[in-house]
Amino acid sequence: MKTNHKLRLQAVMLVLCMVSMLLFPGNREDISAKGIDFLILGVYEKSLEVGDEFCISAVASNRNKITFRSSNSKVASVSTYGQIIAKKPGEAKITVKAGKAQARCRIIVKKTRIDVKQKNISMDNGDIFQLKAVASTGHALTYKSSKKSIASVDEKGLVTAKKPGEATITISVDGTSEICKIKVRETRVKLDRTKVTLYRKGEITLSVLTNSKTEPKWKSNKSSVATVDNKGNVTAVKHGTATITVTVDGIRATCEIMVKQPKVSFEQSELSLKQGEKICLKAKVSSGNEPMYSSSNTTVATVDEEGNIYACGRGKAYIYANEDGIKAKVIIHVK
Repeated sequence: MKTNHKLRLQAVMLVLCMVSMLLFPGNREDISAKGIDFLILGVYEKSLEVGDEFCISAVASNRNKITFRSSNSKVASVSTYGQIIAKKPGEAKITVKAGKAQARCRIIVKKTRIDVKQKNISMDNGDIFQLKAVASTGHALTYKSSKKSIASVDEKGLVTAKKPGEATITISVDGTSEICKIKVRETRVKLDRTKVTLYRKGEITLSVLTNSKTEPKWKSNKSSVATVDNKGNVTAVKHGTATITVTVDGIRATCEIMVKQPKVSFEQSELSLKQGEKICLKAKVSSGNEPMYSSSNTTVATVDEEGNIYACGRGKAYIYANEDGIKAKVIIHVK
C-alpha cells in the first residue's frame, strides 16, 4: 500500500511540474540547472488495431529536441513527430528521448478478428453462395480457394461450386486468416421414366431429376429409331428400340424407347370396279398415323394420299397402304 501511495505521489508531482513548465516557461531553466531532467508522456500504454494511427504527446523538462524510436517498426512505426501507425499484430515499445531524459510507451497491436458467419457449407454443383465475413478493423478481406476446380471464389467472397469434392476457402486480412470448408455434393441423376413405348411420330418429353445446376446433355444411341433434343424432347422415327442417355457432371441415366410396329388393315381384301368408277377406301392404322397409299398398276387403278381409288382401265391392280414399313393391300378388279 505504501508503494502505491508513493507512486501516486510521484505522479502528482510530475503532473504539477509539467503544468508549472507550461504556465511558467522560465521554470525549465531552474529545473535543468538543478540537474532535474524528466519526460512526461500522455500515455504509457496503448492498444491499437492494425491500421490505426495515434499521436503520442510528450513534455520534457529541458529544451532538448524530443525524439521517437520504435523497438519493432514492423509492428508499430513512429514518425519524428510521434505519429504511430499500427502495422501488424504484436507489441512494440516507443522510446521517447529529450537529452538525458527518456520514457517508454508500450504499444499493443491487437490481432484482427475475422467473423465468419458459416464455416462449413455443403453445395450442389453449379450452386453459388455468398460468404459473409467481416474484419474487426473494417479492412477489405481477401479470399482464396485451395481447389478452384471444385469451388472457386471471387474477390467479394462469392463461391461457385464446380464439381463434387472438397475445398477450403481462406479469408485473410492484416496478417490474420480464417477458413471456410466447402463440400460439393456428389451429383445425383435420375429420369422420370425408364421405359417408354411410342408409335412413329410419337413424342414425349423426358424430365431429368438432379441436384446439379449443370446443363444436362442428351443423346440417342439410334437416332434412326428415336431422336432427342437438348431439352429432353424425344421423337419416334421408326419401329425399333433406342436408348436415350442423359449426362450431368459425368453421371448418366437412361430411358429405353420402344417404337412399336403399327397394325395396318383394309376392311375389304378385294373389290370390283367399273372403268371410270371412284371409291374411297381408307386403311385402318393402330398408331393413328395416316398411311402412304400406292398402286401396283396405275394404268388399271390409281390412288391419292387420302385413299381415293380411281378405276382407269381394265385389269387387276394392288392398292397398298404403308405405315412405318408395315403394309396392307386390297386387290382391285376393273371391268
